[in-house]
Amino acid sequence: MRPDTQALVSAGAPVDLADHNVAPFLDGLGVLYEKRPLLDGDGAPVEGLYNAWITLDNPSQFNSYTTDMVKQVILGFRAASNARDVVAVVFTGAGDKAFCTGGNTKEYAEYYAGNPQEYKQYMRLFNDMVSSILGCDKPVVCRVNGMRIGGGQEIGMACDFSVASDLARFGQAGPKHGSAPIGGATDFLPVLVGVERAMESIVLCKPWSAHRALREGLITDVVPALRVDGEWVPNPLVWTDRMLDDRGRIIHGDSKAGADLDAAKQVMASGTVDLSLLDAAVEQLCTELSLTFPDCTNKTVFEIRKPKLIAWNANKENSRDWLALNMMTEARTGFRAFNEGTKADRETDFIGLRQALAAGMPWTENLIESVLPGKGTA
Repeated sequence: MRPDTQALVSAGAPVDLADHNVAPFLDGLGVLYEKRPLLDGDGAPVEGLYNAWITLDNPSQFNSYTTDMVKQVILGFRAASNARDVVAVVFTGAGDKAFCTGGNTKEYAEYYAGNPQEYKQYMRLFNDMVSSILGCDKPVVCRVNGMRIGGGQEIGMACDFSVASDLARFGQAGPKHGSAPIGGATDFLPVLVGVERAMESIVLCKPWSAHRALREGLITDVVPALRVDGEWVPNPLVWTDRMLDDRGRIIHGDSKAGADLDAAKQVMASGTVDLSLLDAAVEQLCTELSLTFPDCTNKTVFEIRKPKLIAWNANKENSRDWLALNMMTEARTGFRAFNEGTKADRETDFIGLRQALAAGMPWTENLIESVLPGKGTA
């Protein structure tokens, strides 16, 4: 810091500063909020400046968010927006398995299924969570430390930048598990990658590798996260024609299959996951953001957010109504199937369900029970 600037800072603020937070952030409810020092170009902490890290802390359930966690995310983004010493927000998940896999299916199945009036109130909170990201007064970096699936993909796409481990996967699960991905996916993904790519990802629920996500323009950067015998190796579960960019990152990649998949799994088992390069890439991006005028940067970010904001604000309320009513039919079925099924079988009997509906059967408890995993057709 230059001497003249240091003197101004040391003199302190001329007046007492107002607190603009609606409510304080509360620790211990599945979300962590911390301010980490901003790093300069040499990797040294910058005095008095920070990045706010908001971490979904539910790794045993792949960082799926409960109702309480949604409320904490909202408060975290409000706190980061109002923090005068925060340069950027890093939104991430605990551990190395998942950024977030969406809403907590256990809570959905055991509390919200069959209770549309309750789920409608929950969706007000969810909408506010997405809006808090889109309305954050600081640039938001999604640190993708693992799976970004379902609602996790939606809140991730609401962020401004995404830096991913190359072991991460991206995608939607709604039509396979009883929901429509209208909590942001149908608004954001066509804007980011185009309509037909969005159709493939959202409707068919086909996950993308981090390498494909980079190629399609879904994310900003991808870095290796697997070490084998001390060396960084690309995700072995992804096939590639070895098209590399100027930084040695894979440009093209999709999931392997067959014998190649078995060999890739052996490579995975022989290695260790190390997210240090991910952290370094995230910190570097935040450093680059700090080397700009703050208000000019924020205005630019908000202008670039506009296509997502326009789509989101146009649809979020009617989407909320539909999702609430869907808790009486397909969501009630799909979330129960996921929660009550086994790891190998968590899907509804789709063909049996379609046959029953084609025959004019109403949505009764007997119909739902008949198409759950292991129950046979209606």
